[in-house]
Amino acid sequence: MYKEHPSFIPPDDANIKIWRYMDFTKFVAFLDSKSLWFTRADRFGDPFEGSYPKINISARANIPDVSDEERPIVFKLIKGSSEIRRNWVHHVAINCWHMSEHESAAMWSLYLKSNEGIAIQSTYQRLRDSFSQSGDDVYIGKVTYIDYDHEAIENPDILSAFLHKRSSYEHEKELRAIIVRLPRPGLRGLDFSEQTIANGVLVQVVVSLLVQSVYVAPNAPSWLTSLIRSVVKTYGFDFPLIASPLLNAEPQF
Repeated sequence: MYKEHPSFIPPDDANIKIWRYMDFTKFVAFLDSKSLWFTRADRFGDPFEGSYPKINISARANIPDVSDEERPIVFKLIKGSSEIRRNWVHHVAINCWHMSEHESAAMWSLYLKSNEGIAIQSTYQRLRDSFSQSGDDVYIGKVTYIDYDHEAIENPDILSAFLHKRSSYEHEKELRAIIVRLPRPGLRGLDFSEQTIANGVLVQVVVSLLVQSVYVAPNAPSWLTSLIRSVVKTYGFDFPLIASPLLNAEPQF
């Protein structure tokens, strides 16, 4: 179920359009499972996922005025805190959406290997409300893009690192839904050797509430549109099916 969290900033407009691009087989899997796939944080291509900017790292080294006897203890605590953050990517899973009032040619190219795919068009509010039957707490917020060499994450906590990315990813305009599955406590705190998430997690959603419409990829063959319509009907849904208009407009010279 959706849960508020102080680090997760929602869009200003709850009805902003959001998009999830996928190939046809993943779409069928989505309809069949009635679930969204949340990828484990370290399974993304960005090695900086869940990491902190240089300024935040440097700030940890600013040890307060403590005695020589206390200094090794403080160093140990700082090192332990860093180890916890390093392990956190194994216990966080993320589902990504693109925020835009229009479909994106760049996103079609990024997420589809061919023209046999679709884009689910929803809204922030629909996404939030669709998790009403989920057994996991689901946090949703916008990604903030910053310069990791010269800017810092303000008021950082464990999850804020997963809501910040390098400026080079700013074109993604990403909205993230995140779940956390913590390991069980051991004798010395949380046992991070326990695998709580393998490659990812399926999180149940109310499909009819989540999906506002489905866009079929540009240049998709006509048989694919017919097949998608048939599959959607077979699973008992009737949301609008829209052929992408990206390549339909005629240029004027």
